Amino acid sequence: MAEPIIFDEKHRAETNQITISPGTRLDGHVKIEIFLDSFGNVDECFFQIVELRGFEEFCKGRPVEELPRIVTQLCGICPWAHHLASSKALDMMFNVDPPKTAKMLREAAYCGHYIHSHISHFYALGAPDFVRGPGAPASKRNVVGVIEAVGRELGAEVLHARVMAQDIQARIGGRATHPVFGLPGGISKPISKEDRAEMLSQAKTLLEFAKKTVKILEAVVLSNKAYLDIITNKDLYYHESYHMGLVDENNHANFYDGKVRVIDPKGKEFTKFEAKNYLEEVAEQVMPWSYLKFPYLRKIGWKGLTDGPESGLTRVAPLSRLNVSKGMATPLANAEWQRFMDTLGGAPVHFSLANHWARVIELVYACERLVELLSDDQITDPKVRNIPTTNKRVGMGIVEAPRGTLIHHYESDENAMVTKINMIVATAFNHGAICIDTAKAARGLIKDGMISDGILNMVEMAFRAYDPCFSCATHSLPGQMPLEVRVHNSNGEITQTLRK
Repeated sequence: MAEPIIFDEKHRAETNQITISPGTRLDGHVKIEIFLDSFGNVDECFFQIVELRGFEEFCKGRPVEELPRIVTQLCGICPWAHHLASSKALDMMFNVDPPKTAKMLREAAYCGHYIHSHISHFYALGAPDFVRGPGAPASKRNVVGVIEAVGRELGAEVLHARVMAQDIQARIGGRATHPVFGLPGGISKPISKEDRAEMLSQAKTLLEFAKKTVKILEAVVLSNKAYLDIITNKDLYYHESYHMGLVDENNHANFYDGKVRVIDPKGKEFTKFEAKNYLEEVAEQVMPWSYLKFPYLRKIGWKGLTDGPESGLTRVAPLSRLNVSKGMATPLANAEWQRFMDTLGGAPVHFSLANHWARVIELVYACERLVELLSDDQITDPKVRNIPTTNKRVGMGIVEAPRGTLIHHYESDENAMVTKINMIVATAFNHGAICIDTAKAARGLIKDGMISDGILNMVEMAFRAYDPCFSCATHSLPGQMPLEVRVHNSNGEITQTLRK
């Protein structure tokens, strides 16, 4: 493999306004506006969400039992996260606990989703920046460019692994992308012994692929000092924040169930809560210039886009899950967790690009956990649902989406028709962090008006580390599409604002 290109040739910016649009290798639409001062250094940097979907509004008035199937349509990237958060919210609303086998199958299918999602991001969205390098030509910073560099054989393995993960989701959930099996009190059908045997074989193959991915990460990134210097550069992709994620009773990371644990920037536990208590811990701020809300820790309050212990912002995502945990619940993943912490100075790790490494560790865990679940004879038990008999009219469900903590909150009338719905998605939790990271990267990279395509790509790397999904996230300001036009002079100053 040829040495990756890290920096390309710089040139002077033609104006004091630099626009990155559209943002690349993400789900959804985003624009970055960078304004330079008279010395050519970054004065302001704005991370702008330029789409609105309003998904919550058209869920109102529908039967609540339809929501697990409706919310999967939010996007094709994280349908399983919404499906299971919704199913758990209905478990609470109808006051019914699913049988153990139903919970096992929900978690097994979810492991399949994690495997599919993490493979996609690592190889197709994150890897181009490391395999080809941040300063490689844009035509090479994509999945085709990665395959050119690593060989078609590995590319075929990546595709085959994703196919197996999709097959596991489809066998359990009825559909691979838009599952239909989640019901209040359980799932729609058990699995056969034949399906279990086939999926167990696939899970073991996927585990071997995950191990190989660890070796690829070692060879391409961890052994490259130039890359490690970029990852651990506190002037670029670093800020001290609170972190949030689900943990089990042993404070090990868990994707499907447990309590939400929050640690402060020094690593001390700040709070731990269940889904039913989330309103005591989390609030949301709506800003007039974004379609995406800003969740924050209620007990600290909204302090704007700042970091540190006085900021109410908290991060989620793979890095945060590793930070809030005391380790991983499976042996291989736990060994990688320990190496991660030893290498990067111990929890909490605040280097944003470390999300890529954390994602690979979670890939190993998802494969190991899937093998564990499918090896348990109880997973073929035919009892997969308890029938609900009551309607509490309020339900909350929390899971860890591949991108971080996801909260669904539903309210209904006496006929179980939706009257209120709120979804706080992982990308919303990370919104403040993404804004901070993007601005910091821009200020650290753009000096004296000198830019390059590679430098602008490195600014994008700040948000790409979070694997954002803006299709899921842009549902604030319901029923409105405010249009704001800002007129800037040659110095980048706003001279007129028109709003309709």
